[in-house]
Amino acid sequence: MQSLHDILRNRLLAQAGIFEPVKVAPCIDDIYKMQWSEQFEQFMRNRMAMGYFRYGSLKEQINNHNFDNIGSIEERLALYKTDHNREHLVDIANLALVEFVVHPNYPFDATDDAIHTRKTK
Repeated sequence: MQSLHDILRNRLLAQAGIFEPVKVAPCIDDIYKMQWSEQFEQFMRNRMAMGYFRYGSLKEQINNHNFDNIGSIEERLALYKTDHNREHLVDIANLALVEFVVHPNYPFDATDDAIHTRKTK
């Protein structure tokens, strides 16, 4: 990842005609749109609404949650690996969201550049 110094240096050199123009990154709103799936979000929301009727309000479960979200995530991931049913991915995302919300006292220690997805082939 380039430092701010490198980005500014490259832009100044490009403006001076010393280097090829640097491709300007899109604005953050455009990046959010490119890096998101409205369909996935809608599937998540639909299932979270059904979850309200099955499990109750998410807010009521904060610090009072009696479900094994992590075990369910592992089970659904195993299922996805065998049948590639994308519904399991939606379930995994929702279970992760629930786990995040119901344990507000668990730490959130951001570790940028720590773990990345490996490239296949």
